[in-house]
Amino acid sequence: MSEIVLSLGPDPSKDLRAATNSPAGLTNLGATCYANSILQCLYMNKPFREGVFSVEPNVLKEQPVLDQLARLFAQLHGSKKAFVDSAPFIKTLELDNGVQQDSHEFLTLLFSLLERCLSCSNVTKARTIVQDLFRGSVSHVTTCLKCGKDSEASLKMEDFYELELNVKGLKSLDGSLDDYLSVEELRGDNRYYCESCATRVDATRSIKLRSLPAVLNFQLKRCVFLPKTTTKKKITSAFAFPGELDMGHRLSEHSQSELIYDLSAVLIHKGSAVNSGHYIAHIKDENTRQWWEFDDEHVSNLGVHPFGEGVSNCAAKSVQTEPVIHPSGSESVDAVAMGNHAGASQSKSSDSDIVDSVQTFSSSDAYMLMYILRHSNNGGEKEQIESGGINMENASCVDPQNGVSLPPYLCEEIKQLNSSYISDCEEYKAKKEFESNRITERRQEVRFIISEAPVQSLGELYFWISTDWLRHWADNVNPLIIDNHPIQCLHGKVPVSKVGNMKRLSAKAWTLLFSKYEGGPALAKDYYCTDCLFEVARSMVSADSYRDRRTTMKDLADAALAGKCLDGPLYYVSKTWLHQWIRRKNIDSPCEADAEPTASIRCPHGELKPEQAPGAKRVLVPESLWLFFYDTANDVKPDDPLVFSTFPLDSAPCAQCSAELTNEACSEDNRREIKLKQRQNHEKLASGKSIALFPLQRYYLLPTSWLSKWKTYVTASGKNASSAEPETLCNIIDVLKCEKHSGLLERPPGLIYKRNMIFQKSPNTDGLTIVTENDWKLFCEDWGGTVEKGISAEIEVSNCVGDESFLVSPEIPISEECMNAHDEANGEAESKRLVVKTSPEVCEDCIGERESCELMRKLNYCNEDICVCFVRGKEPPRSILEASGNIFEPDRRTSKRSKKTTFGNSINLNVSGSTSIYQLKMMIWESFGVVKENQIIHKGSRVIDGESATLADLNVFPGDMLWVTDSEIHENRDIADELSDQKMEVHQAEEGFRGTLLTSNISSQVV
Repeated sequence: MSEIVLSLGPDPSKDLRAATNSPAGLTNLGATCYANSILQCLYMNKPFREGVFSVEPNVLKEQPVLDQLARLFAQLHGSKKAFVDSAPFIKTLELDNGVQQDSHEFLTLLFSLLERCLSCSNVTKARTIVQDLFRGSVSHVTTCLKCGKDSEASLKMEDFYELELNVKGLKSLDGSLDDYLSVEELRGDNRYYCESCATRVDATRSIKLRSLPAVLNFQLKRCVFLPKTTTKKKITSAFAFPGELDMGHRLSEHSQSELIYDLSAVLIHKGSAVNSGHYIAHIKDENTRQWWEFDDEHVSNLGVHPFGEGVSNCAAKSVQTEPVIHPSGSESVDAVAMGNHAGASQSKSSDSDIVDSVQTFSSSDAYMLMYILRHSNNGGEKEQIESGGINMENASCVDPQNGVSLPPYLCEEIKQLNSSYISDCEEYKAKKEFESNRITERRQEVRFIISEAPVQSLGELYFWISTDWLRHWADNVNPLIIDNHPIQCLHGKVPVSKVGNMKRLSAKAWTLLFSKYEGGPALAKDYYCTDCLFEVARSMVSADSYRDRRTTMKDLADAALAGKCLDGPLYYVSKTWLHQWIRRKNIDSPCEADAEPTASIRCPHGELKPEQAPGAKRVLVPESLWLFFYDTANDVKPDDPLVFSTFPLDSAPCAQCSAELTNEACSEDNRREIKLKQRQNHEKLASGKSIALFPLQRYYLLPTSWLSKWKTYVTASGKNASSAEPETLCNIIDVLKCEKHSGLLERPPGLIYKRNMIFQKSPNTDGLTIVTENDWKLFCEDWGGTVEKGISAEIEVSNCVGDESFLVSPEIPISEECMNAHDEANGEAESKRLVVKTSPEVCEDCIGERESCELMRKLNYCNEDICVCFVRGKEPPRSILEASGNIFEPDRRTSKRSKKTTFGNSINLNVSGSTSIYQLKMMIWESFGVVKENQIIHKGSRVIDGESATLADLNVFPGDMLWVTDSEIHENRDIADELSDQKMEVHQAEEGFRGTLLTSNISSQVV
């Protein structure tokens, strides 16, 4: 049932608006919550909504933004759906629905765009609705403290649509307003030049509120810039604001009438990051006095408090408020906000004027506050907005909401949308009822057929039917035709082997099914197949006979393997095959493996393999067992005479294969003798022992890789005896010489001087290995080399101290330039300089070019690991410092796991040569929790710095070890803030609303 309902698609009636007085939500297209919350605030403002509805239809056709806004408001007003699609309006503004934007910036730009669009209207109130509702004026006043005059610029008034108030360090809206209107003194270097006094004088500067709008918006500046970290941070401290705000005493010229504002909307930004999070709006319905939460598609009733009546008071903090006296007879409410979003109420009164303690709320996420001017009862009714000849009260075909009706052109459109929506709901309901009825009918049918299916007596007529089709019939609303073919045998009847795949049905049940679904064939009770029955019986008898014979033959096979009872004619079979044949269990008939008892002992020439050949082990079996194998093989593969070869006891091994084995054995003996001779001739090289070197003697250089292959070859034995031979020396030596200069392409190996002896420093890792002259000549004899073409080398030893001529010698210095060797016996220390002279000489040009290419290859690495150690303290252990300073080794292996040590933690990070230091610091931040500003990264004793530089720029290679310390200068913060800010700065901060209709200077009119 559920699958069938799901196939119908979503139920549109679930989107039905709960009640006519319940507001509708707006769809979030990805990251458009900032626009949704602002649009809901504007729509819930009744005068603004009336102004948009009063725009003439011909103006709407020319202004796409106004047209889509009016349609959006009309759907919010009269649609029967619980939420409205905001895509047409967002698309008209050309907004990127995947990028989060700032709601304050969106409102400011939207007001500017709407002013331009509405200026085309001839309806007075509609043309200036934005200015009339939201525009106030301020002036920046500078007053001379000497003459008391204001500057000429002080007379200039500037329009505002919202007041931007500081939040940092302030706890309430009153405190922020005091800060906004505070007086700044200009003294000392900041003194003001007074035109009247004709000199620089002390002065004051302040902002004066000249006029206030009907709708007063306060933008709370929760986003602040942190100079230390060069990042932006959201202030999440609690901020108190009243439900009732008296602005009369804040005007520069006190008004005769009261300027009491009531809180009508709170725009909330959820989340700790500046450029991410989620916007919602809490808005009051001015008619019902009920507060609603607008969270995109979801709209919830909050009751009479902006943050709901059931707000938790845990961790509560009271906000003190001052009493306000109103000469009114109405009852007052005293409420103090508690916690993050909280409220509590308590009434007070006095015998004279009513003293109201202003209802106050507090929120740590409030981002914008909207207040509406309270109209006094004595001030008369509000002015009605002109409608350009359209009678708003009488022309609507949609029920009015909150005293606002739709004009006819929008009313008809909403009526059609609602009609279409109701039609979709009814259509879905009809489909669901139809499918439900069909399912009910099918269930009744299944129950009835099942009740009629049993066969009451053996003499009664019945029919066979496939159980697979029965399951299909019972599980599907639209079953296929009856298909009994899977339960038929080759003779078209019912075989006994298919009895588990079919059921008996009474003649009545079969007739009902067959008449409705047709198909078939009909298989009555006498349609059983006797041929298949006899075949099964024969197979069972044959299986019993085969098992009995095989049991007897198995005893003979065991005896044959044990070398017993070998009388009479004997035949060869594969020993391995016979073992496998014995281990096979539960055999009722021969199988494929029984057809090849001699396959592995038959050579490619069709004769008996020599027993020395691999896999040719065989065993003799008696004639009776052999005939059993022969018969079963013919039963398995009767048409393949070549698959089975007979080898009696007197069969001779294949002469050709025997000759090949003999030759191979001779060759192997020769190879063993040659290897033994070479190991004896080069005893130290074969055993890996170091060779003592002496000055002024001739040596030769060989590639270490070639010597490694030679050593593997001459020491291999057993299964590894067939290892590959090394290449000929002529080719190897030619590769070591450059074609251009005929110089040596490898530098001589490093040497070490100790205990009055000279040794090669790292014979296993150096590119070249020093060998004696005798070794070289013997290698040339054995491996095709020419003695004269070898790379010869001589060693010179000199004291470092005082040997000025040596220090400027053009010869090649060894990497161990000045070794301090300690003589353990005599306690003497000598400083020796070791130099290798080669013939031909080293070609520095070609080596330098090759090393440059290798360096570039190393710098262009990708997805490799480096190790980073977090060191607690200022100085790392010596082991870390040495490991961090080591030169890159291409074959170095590193662990992938994070390790804990006594000095800190270490972890492997996957990086590339193009990874920036900033990206590396972000990885370290995520791994160790150290903010990037506090990280001091080292490679050895060198500090790595510069966030824009890459690892390749700073010669950081795969396998390198870096160590990092925490300076603890800057405060810790959440990495999520950095990541979100980084992402939004890249994709949004510089872009903002650039490229949208909000920032376009071109008119929004349709061309």
